[in-house]
Amino acid sequence: RRKFDSEGRRFQDRWKVEYFFTEIENHCVCLICQETVAVYKEFNVKRHYQSRHSTYDKLTGHDRSEKLKQLEAVLIECVMKMVENICPEKKQEFANICLARNTVARRIEEISSDIKRQLTSKGVDFDFFSIACDESTDLSDTAQLLIFMRGVDDEMNVTEELLDLQSLTDQTRGKDLFVSVSSAIDDMKLPWNKVTGIITDGAPAMVGERSGLSTLICNKVIEEGGKAIKLHCIIHQQVLCAKHLKYDHVMKPVLKTINFIRSKALCHRQFKQFLLDIQAEYEDVLYHNDVRWLSRGSALQRFYSLRKEIGEFLETKGQPMRELSDPIWLADLGFLVDITKHLNVLNTSLQGKDAAVNQLYSHLKAFGTKLQLFIRQLSQTQPNTIHFSALQEIMNSFPQDNISAQTSRYAADIASLAGEFKRRFQDFAAIEKEISLFSSPFSVDPDDAPDQLQLELIELHCDSELRSRHQQLSLVNFYRQLDKSRFQEIRTLAKKMLSLFGSTYMCEKTFSAMNCNKNRVRTRLSDSHLRDILRIKT
Repeated sequence: RRKFDSEGRRFQDRWKVEYFFTEIENHCVCLICQETVAVYKEFNVKRHYQSRHSTYDKLTGHDRSEKLKQLEAVLIECVMKMVENICPEKKQEFANICLARNTVARRIEEISSDIKRQLTSKGVDFDFFSIACDESTDLSDTAQLLIFMRGVDDEMNVTEELLDLQSLTDQTRGKDLFVSVSSAIDDMKLPWNKVTGIITDGAPAMVGERSGLSTLICNKVIEEGGKAIKLHCIIHQQVLCAKHLKYDHVMKPVLKTINFIRSKALCHRQFKQFLLDIQAEYEDVLYHNDVRWLSRGSALQRFYSLRKEIGEFLETKGQPMRELSDPIWLADLGFLVDITKHLNVLNTSLQGKDAAVNQLYSHLKAFGTKLQLFIRQLSQTQPNTIHFSALQEIMNSFPQDNISAQTSRYAADIASLAGEFKRRFQDFAAIEKEISLFSSPFSVDPDDAPDQLQLELIELHCDSELRSRHQQLSLVNFYRQLDKSRFQEIRTLAKKMLSLFGSTYMCEKTFSAMNCNKNRVRTRLSDSHLRDILRIKT
């Protein structure tokens, strides 16, 4: 005779809402009367419910879900009272018992649904909003399109949240991405004429002039009577500028040496033990990953700090690194370490949530001014290397080799880097006047302002109390306190600028969370559950 255990029947999560049943220690238990059903079979569960608890049929939708929560709470309370009477010393252990997987999944769905409901409620009050989009492929080869939204209401309250995660199982062309973004915006009932901009990672499908996502979004906004701008993520552009300084004659030997040390387990163990024996500053060298923003600078800095120890270790292995005895090569290494350190500081300052576009652009402008300072200092007859500590150390170590003659070449390389920064950030330069007007309204000449802002700007300049507030308050609070009827156009400009994304940092951060949750042992995680997890995570 066939046994029930061999049929592989399982508790179905939908039975909780439909029949008020739950699973306790592999038993199907009725939450209403606490009786059990012998077999995991829907016919048996349904028959028990209809014959004994059919009066609960009048509960539907939200009321039924609330009743389920009440019954589960009563069951847990009964169990805890029983434990308290039988074995009170075990009460805390029972309280720490993990919930069933279906219960955890259901609660995640409910939390995600509530977050979406709150976002929809806030979206009604948005005067302007912009979107940030990025696409990546998960471990199951599904293309996942992240869509973040940054909205501003009439009180200058900024909301930056995940709008949606759209899963694409076919092609990822610009028009395919546009359909997904349109679906997310329409589902949230957001008006297209309030879109102020879109920022992407610069991929061809995102920024194509004819059929790219940004172009299609801007065209849609124009059709609806609005105006949106296209921006390329400021962090992505900064990383591309950093790659302009290739210095392959430095990077290739460094990476070759790091890979030689770390690629073989025995060699790696011996190197770590060698550093431990001589009490070196660091315990190991770092791998370089070209995808990670800060990896190049970190790997170079660690290699430079351990260059003497690395040279000694390679000698014992019969693989001497001749470059470590070349003063010019070491000077190039020191310069590259220093300039990548400055680039990493810039990159770090551009990261973070809720960063306004004017803050990010100010960091960029400041770095451009620093580059001009470096050029002037390194071009002098007696070069000033105060901001290049590694290069200065090498120059002091080899005074007889006249390394200072190389600084003119370094100044030329920095000038080339500055030119690359100027060439790449044309999209942000195009809105520089608006950024300046938003961040420093008292320093802008009314003659240079747009026509609709000139009269209000004059009123603003002549109000000494507002000038004092601008110096004392944060920028958002300053615009929040401006009179709505007196400075309507200036407030509108402020809301548009506050609504703009400056980078796709939140997309990149969320993709990292996606890879942690949907990993090689959880590839069967459904797209809907992945969306719920990421909505809560962000």
